Amino acid sequence: MTTKITFTYPTAMALAAIGEGHRYGFDIMDATGLPDGTVYPILRRLESRGYLIGKWEDDDVAFREGRPARRYYELTGPGDDALRGAFAKFPRLSELFPEAGRLGSSI
Repeated sequence: MTTKITFTYPTAMALAAIGEGHRYGFDIMDATGLPDGTVYPILRRLESRGYLIGKWEDDDVAFREGRPARRYYELTGPGDDALRGAFAKFPRLSELFPEAGRLGSSI
């Protein structure tokens, strides 16, 4: 079950980045230009409220690539709805995330 949250522009940006295929924290930070102190709390909040599902990658994969394990995120059904709502609330968001904007209008 999801609980409603207030969608700020940074939250909408994180949703749009995930909707466009950016699936882990640093990739979302690169796509949005938001700092880690903003992105990670947003991801935790969206996941805890049912808008995202997060899964840790296999430790062996990260070890072979010489880096820490990543937590990959994907939108849930309510997350898809929230993405559509984010584009309705912030129409210029589609200029930054055009692919997600197209998805958001057809989800």
